[in-house]
Amino acid sequence: MAKYTESAKELLEHIGGNENISVVTHCATRMRFVLNDNDKADKQKIEDMDVVKGTFTNAGQFQIIIGNDVATFYNEFSEIAGVGDTSKEDAKVAAKQNMSFIQRLIANLAEIFTPLIPALVVGGLILGFRNVIGELPNFGPNNDQALVELSQFWSGANDFLWLIGEAIFHFLPVGIVWSITRKMGTTQILGIVLGITLVSPQLLNAYGVAEATEIPFWDFGFATVDMIGYQAQVIPAILAGFVLAYLELGLRKIIPNVISMIFVPLFALLPAVIVAHVILGPIGWVIGDWISNVVYSGLTSAFGWLFAAVFGFAYAPLVITGLHHMTNAIDLQLMSIFEGTNLWPMIALSNIAQGSAVVAMIFLNRRDEKEQQVSIPAAVSCYLGVTEPAMFGINIKYGFPFLAAMIGSSIAAVISVGSGVMANSIGVGGLPGILSIQSAHYLMFGVAMAVAIAVPLVLTFALAKTKMGKNAYERLGK
Repeated sequence: MAKYTESAKELLEHIGGNENISVVTHCATRMRFVLNDNDKADKQKIEDMDVVKGTFTNAGQFQIIIGNDVATFYNEFSEIAGVGDTSKEDAKVAAKQNMSFIQRLIANLAEIFTPLIPALVVGGLILGFRNVIGELPNFGPNNDQALVELSQFWSGANDFLWLIGEAIFHFLPVGIVWSITRKMGTTQILGIVLGITLVSPQLLNAYGVAEATEIPFWDFGFATVDMIGYQAQVIPAILAGFVLAYLELGLRKIIPNVISMIFVPLFALLPAVIVAHVILGPIGWVIGDWISNVVYSGLTSAFGWLFAAVFGFAYAPLVITGLHHMTNAIDLQLMSIFEGTNLWPMIALSNIAQGSAVVAMIFLNRRDEKEQQVSIPAAVSCYLGVTEPAMFGINIKYGFPFLAAMIGSSIAAVISVGSGVMANSIGVGGLPGILSIQSAHYLMFGVAMAVAIAVPLVLTFALAKTKMGKNAYERLGK
């Protein structure tokens, strides 16, 4: 008998039978189900199974935490349940049937930026390292010089690393348009070409527009078009990418296959480039500026502490709904205008706060071996910027640690914003988030990190002794 035969049979029964399974797949630690009827799944009985370390529902999928053996369990479950192998993309498509319009919109936005995150994280780390060697005046005989001033090696390294930083952030529109064509199933090389036309060296660099005394232009005789680049601009790239994708999809339906290889790319790319520079680019620039200025002005105004408190408190619930993916676009817009973002530090602090609440629960439930298998890895991943296992597996299940983390995150966010902390870019979340912070703000961000650790720890212990904590333990039968 295989290792998980009995457990697989038991899960199949509690999930509502194979007729209730629309799609099932798995990731590194979780089984991901899209169910025909979520009410038929007995969550309590599923969570009581020895092999299960927790459940939660997110993005239209009912997810069951199995652990590192999930691939083995999935294979045995699939064979017993008689469900076919399904890709994660198929699961996402099926899951959207259970989403509202807003949820689908946010899911689409997430699918655009998710493939770009590894590059953005690398870029953030590189910018952080360049700050350390290029701006921190903590070296030399009098501790008043930066490394680049003392060493030709570090000066050369600083210049060389900008090659990568520029490729990631200044040429971001190329990645965005490529990601859209990838998501829409259209020709990806056309997306790359369109993205390049938005950041071409022929154009006036977006960062030089404000200081330019004269804007170059194309003269068509009857009209002129400004030759402005969209380096680091998010919204113009998104708008242009979707125009290209929908043009190609529409043309495929009306152009015969025998000539589609020639005319579909031509009649999709050429109008998309024209529309991007004549209409969508200027409109997207204005929209991006408006969003960035509203966020930045709100966080740096006399009421910035209030904006920070609300965002710090609400960010974790936003993760539950998936709305947090919108912050990626806002962060990138802030970076393009203000050469940094005051939003990202609060996100890193929220990660830390959620992880700290789990650490408290590790101590409170230290005799529960089954829960330790969930809580310890969840705390580690949370401190490294991945919060879902901690939130869904521990904090939301009990309730009071989730509230403690939200309060700690809110206080830490007020400290961060109140002291003007800025990050170079999106980077690694959690504790390594300090690597993305501008060097001048290391100290105050360190203070905010200490608060994000201490407050959730203390509050979780305190709330565990209140009626709220006792009710949570009674509800869970502990």
